[in-house]
Order: sequence, then C-alpha cells, then structure tokens
Amino acid sequence: MATVIPIDDAGDPRLADYVGLREASLRRLLETERGIFIAEGSKVIRRALDAGYPPRSLLLAERWLAELADLLEPLDVPVYLVSEELAEQVTGFHVHRGALASLYRVDRYTVADVLAAGRRLVVLEDLVDHTNVGAVIRNAAGLGWDGLLISPRCADPLYRRSVKVSMGAVFSLPWARLADHREAPALLREGGFTVVALALADTAVDLAEFAGALAPSARVAILLGTEGHGLSQRWLAGADAIVQIPMYAGIDSLNVAAASAVACYVLGR
Repeated sequence: MATVIPIDDAGDPRLADYVGLREASLRRLLETERGIFIAEGSKVIRRALDAGYPPRSLLLAERWLAELADLLEPLDVPVYLVSEELAEQVTGFHVHRGALASLYRVDRYTVADVLAAGRRLVVLEDLVDHTNVGAVIRNAAGLGWDGLLISPRCADPLYRRSVKVSMGAVFSLPWARLADHREAPALLREGGFTVVALALADTAVDLAEFAGALAPSARVAILLGTEGHGLSQRWLAGADAIVQIPMYAGIDSLNVAAASAVACYVLGR
C-alpha cells in the first residue's frame, strides 16, 4: 500500500518534483535531470501506470484518496496529501483535477519498432507547442494510426501539457524520437512507406484526391511541419507527394493539430 504523507509546507523538499509545472524551461531541466515526467488527473495517471511507467510519487488532494484507493493499494511509493491551495502554491497553477503523479521515463519503443508498427505513421518536424504535440497524438491514436515519429528538436510528448491534451494517448500510441533529422524521409521510404508531406506549395495536390488514388495496401507516413514555417525544404524534397487541404474564405491553412485530424481521417479511410 502506498504511504500517505500529509504535508502543509509548500517548501517541503519532498515536493520538488512538482515545483513550477508551468515553467517549461525549468521543467525540461528538472525532468531530464531526474528522468521523470508528470501525469495530471486520475484517468491519465491510471493510463500511465497501466502502460508500465514506474511511479515515483503522487501528490493528491484529500478528496482523491477514496477514488484512487484501488490504484494506490499495490503501489509502494509516497503519496503526498496536500490542500488544493498548497498544490497551487507548489505547482504554480490551480490543479483543478486534484491529482498529480511523478513517474519515471521509459523508452518503450525504438524508431525501428515504430517503423514496424503498422501501415500508418505520423511524423512531426520541430513542433514547439506542447499542446499541438498532445493534440496530434490524440488525433492519431483516436483515428486508428499506428505510430508517431518526432524530430530531435520536437517538443516533448511526455511534458505535462502534452500528456494532458493527449488524454493519455501518448501512453498507448507507439512513438520514438529520430536521432537524425536530415534522413527521415529516406528512412521512411526504406521502410516501405509512401511519404506524404502536408504543406502549402504550388505542386501540392488535393488531399482527398491523393488518398483516393492510394492502393489499399499502401503504407503511408504523413509529414507535419512546425507551427511557424511548416516543413523544411529537405523534408519536402524527400517526400513522394505534397498534399494540401482545400481552404476557403481567405484562410490559407489550419492549425497543425486540426490539420493532422483531417489528414489522418482522409488518409486512414
């Protein structure tokens, strides 16, 4: 049974894993140094544990003890019991779901594992917004895609905000970080994938038309670029096709997360 430890001091060093959760730079340093990540909310915590991520500790408001009793029973970790006011002082925001867990990072899949995972992959180049990364993961998992690859400079899928927005889908969708940004399209083609870049370009073809011409057995990898500049010229040049979503009313494009949902739905049918 987890050990419940009441704490009433925001400066207690045992709460160090939960300090400044909204400060992305601080969290990147702290979480990398300690090899941890933070899961927020009872559903997400359950999914992280079910996926096999080892817990380090939990931080709970008292109202969550009864609801999470079955989850806490087999754990041998400290559970820091705090008021919601204290949780806000420590984390820097109102923890409205009242439950946080610090878990150890585990590299569950290699790039080779993801390439072998199935017929449909999403590949992200340098997305910097954790919310977008989490939303893309949720879209890919929810629309039946098989895996995700991210470039070396892409935002962290295990950052708290990414995990929360993905609704824990980051724990079920196989994903891995590429070691070499430059060779991604070639690596995908070698794996037998048709590499499809989603981008605004004079040579782009209609997404639905392209999808309609795909062989049913085709393996497809969709490339999605950074929020500001889109895909790099290297990745565009390495794609087998460039596609775009037709737009109207003077709007040139969708947010990358919204675009990923459309692309995953159309290419995955």
